[in-house]
Amino acid sequence: MPLARVLAALRTAPSRTGSVIITVYGDAIAPRGGSIALADLLVLMAALDAGDGVVRTAVSRLARDGWLDRERVGRNSFYRLSHRGLREFADATPRIYGPLDTPWGGQLRLAFAEAGVERTMLEQAGYALLAPGVLMAPDTALSPSVTPTLLGAGPAAAMQALAARAWPLVTLADAYRRFLDLFDGAADGAAQLGPLEAMALRIILIHEYRRVVLRDPRLPPGLLPDNWPGTVARTLCLKLYADLAPASERWLDSAESGSGPLPRGPDPMLRFSGGGR
Repeated sequence: MPLARVLAALRTAPSRTGSVIITVYGDAIAPRGGSIALADLLVLMAALDAGDGVVRTAVSRLARDGWLDRERVGRNSFYRLSHRGLREFADATPRIYGPLDTPWGGQLRLAFAEAGVERTMLEQAGYALLAPGVLMAPDTALSPSVTPTLLGAGPAAAMQALAARAWPLVTLADAYRRFLDLFDGAADGAAQLGPLEAMALRIILIHEYRRVVLRDPRLPPGLLPDNWPGTVARTLCLKLYADLAPASERWLDSAESGSGPLPRGPDPMLRFSGGGR
């Protein structure tokens, strides 16, 4: 079975229950109103081989750290992403679900800044360190107004070589290949999975993809090596997610929020086409 094979491959990985729970909320619960019964969350996490005690501890820690808010209705507990959690996932959503390639004018922008606030601002804008005091980004990147920049262009091979020096593309490519290896063959039979198994596989798919894609600087194709595995990884993620979406949404239909059944949300495939959450 697709889910069993993926879980078997992940059993040797370090425990990250809290991080997976955040993926559950960001991908599936927040778009449907934000709240889910702890009992339903325990059922879903059990399908991912996480025991009740481990999940309860992780949920308590996330609430204590300000990621989740708790509500009690009678004897039942319901949790939702806090304002902080919603903000963090909203910022990450375009990077997780959006296209990897970006328009590019064919030039590189060089900025000059030593360590400090100015350099931090540049790095937050997408610049990478090329040499001591020199940062680089595609020409589409914005720069803090206090930072002078130079635009330059050159042969394609030279531009790719500079990109490989500035960004950890080899490490990132290896991470994408591990993602592809993990989910290779998972699409076989995915569309026939039951609601709970489909929901579980959908969560682990997005969780593992999120771990890689949030490290991706999203460079234009002209700056990337040939046969870039990130492109293949996104195609696989999109196809498998589409296969899992109908059944996984049926599982969400059966889950409880603090005010009744979890309300229907927008088509989850819209987020991959820029339609938001």
